[in-house]
Amino acid sequence: MQLATVYTRALVGIKAPEVIVEVHISNGLPALSIVGLPEAAVRESKDRVRAAIINSHFEFPARRITVNMAPADLPKDGGRYDLPIALGILAASGQIDHSLLSSHEFHGELALSGELRPVNGCLPSSLAASSCNRTLVLPTESAMEAALVQKTNVKSAKDLLSICQYLRQQGELDEPDIQNIHHEASTIADMSDVRGQHHARRALEIAAAGGHNLIMVGPPGTGKSMLASRLPGILPPLTDEQALESASVQSISHQGFSISNWKRRPFRNPHHTASGVALVGGGSHPSPGEISLAHNGVLFLDELTQFDRHVLDVLREPLETGTIIISRAARQAEFPARFQLIAAMNPCPQGYTCDGKSLCQCTIEQQKRHRSSISAPLLDRIDIHIEVPRLDKSALDSNAPKGESSVQILERVNRAYQRQLQRCGKSNAQLNNKEIDQFCQLGENEKQVLNQAMDKLKLSARAYHRILKLARTIADISESEQIEMSHLAEAITYRSVDRFLE
Repeated sequence: MQLATVYTRALVGIKAPEVIVEVHISNGLPALSIVGLPEAAVRESKDRVRAAIINSHFEFPARRITVNMAPADLPKDGGRYDLPIALGILAASGQIDHSLLSSHEFHGELALSGELRPVNGCLPSSLAASSCNRTLVLPTESAMEAALVQKTNVKSAKDLLSICQYLRQQGELDEPDIQNIHHEASTIADMSDVRGQHHARRALEIAAAGGHNLIMVGPPGTGKSMLASRLPGILPPLTDEQALESASVQSISHQGFSISNWKRRPFRNPHHTASGVALVGGGSHPSPGEISLAHNGVLFLDELTQFDRHVLDVLREPLETGTIIISRAARQAEFPARFQLIAAMNPCPQGYTCDGKSLCQCTIEQQKRHRSSISAPLLDRIDIHIEVPRLDKSALDSNAPKGESSVQILERVNRAYQRQLQRCGKSNAQLNNKEIDQFCQLGENEKQVLNQAMDKLKLSARAYHRILKLARTIADISESEQIEMSHLAEAITYRSVDRFLE
């Protein structure tokens, strides 16, 4: 056998296109050449593969070896191709049986000793392998992640030698058992810790039930960050499909995916010095940013006015489309970005409330300059605008009654969310214009009130539709089939603090 073919996969965004590794051994001076747009880490694999084969007690052919990685126009990077290249060389030289190679896919970086090291992007590869009905062979540290895709047959191995014994039908590889996943104890704080702020708690519950974006305006120490950190505890649980989407994005990122975070909604809290690339993703090799890492979860931007205006404006398109496309000269990648934006800000640079009290010493110009980083189009995409005032001293007393716990709020949120799924298969925040006309109908009196509010508050057409979606969520929490006047009135109040943001 002078020619062998091994299957593996590349990573393009969260997709995993098939890569065919062809190895040909011919007479000539000993050499190993790799073609098919290999980047530096792939070109360097020749040295890792040579040492791994020899240290696994096989013979490295002293002949001319050509490795072609098809398709030739797809860039290949990373150490994930070490294992398929090594197996291709062993099969082409007749040292292992090639009959099982066509029904398997292989991913793994080789140590010089022949041991396998974990690779990223196992979930996208597992999803793609399931559609081809191939068995996926991975390093032990990566196999559990890939096994989350229940349709895929996954096998794990510690080293090159054990895989070769398996291909010779002289041994078996382990199969990861996802039933043995042990989640770490939940560290999500409880809503019962929040004292007072009943209006903000109510707004947070509505945001959780309908997937709405929210901004909180208030002086320091009023509990804005505390409220935001407790939102994941009252969000509806992820479906299997949503969990796989979120885990796939984390899998291809630099931070990787931790099995302990399986089916947990992401919560991302970037610092205000983050760049636009850090938020939306990018780089010469496009990688996901914070908005994609927050997919199906929460993106919390604290101290919103401290972010650069151009950085914040890159959020406008993803907030509408739920995706982000990163284009570079050599390649293009698309990442999902269906996140829930929660923002917090102080009303003025000094931080105190700008309501005419003696504590505030900011001029009108200082206040406008303070809010200049937040554009009107971005604010227009945020459904709920609320004021978070200072707490009354009585609420700080240790003997003061606590509010509802996250478990109690989650019960109402789940009921409202299930009503949305049964009605239209998605959360209210994701309704398009046609669905709004169908599911958010108003009576004549309600239409008149909303039109008056539009004129008085000078709201846009986008804000009009977002008020309707918000009212639909409030009606779902109340278990009402129709949007009533009380639901609409409450939804309108969540746009009435725009005076802080003008």
